[in-house]
Amino acid sequence: MRTQTIPPEYSKQADKYLLSLDKKSEQRIKNSIEKIPMGDIVPFKAKAGYFRLRVGNHRILFRWINENQILIAIIDHRGQVYKKGV
Repeated sequence: MRTQTIPPEYSKQADKYLLSLDKKSEQRIKNSIEKIPMGDIVPFKAKAGYFRLRVGNHRILFRWINENQILIAIIDHRGQVYKKGV
């Protein structure tokens, strides 16, 4: 099982979305990202190599860059994240 030991990289979209959130939601999402690979994670069927993390009504699409680091590709509300694609 992969473990995240290097801080994750964030895409421009992910950074921008986090800044738009209230501090409580932002911190909840960041805490969940730090705890990967624990959490509600499933493979993202639309794009091979990507995974989906559920945090309340938010969804986080990410992929492993290497054995120790992830790239956060998209963070958005559950109704919108799948429309954006990766």
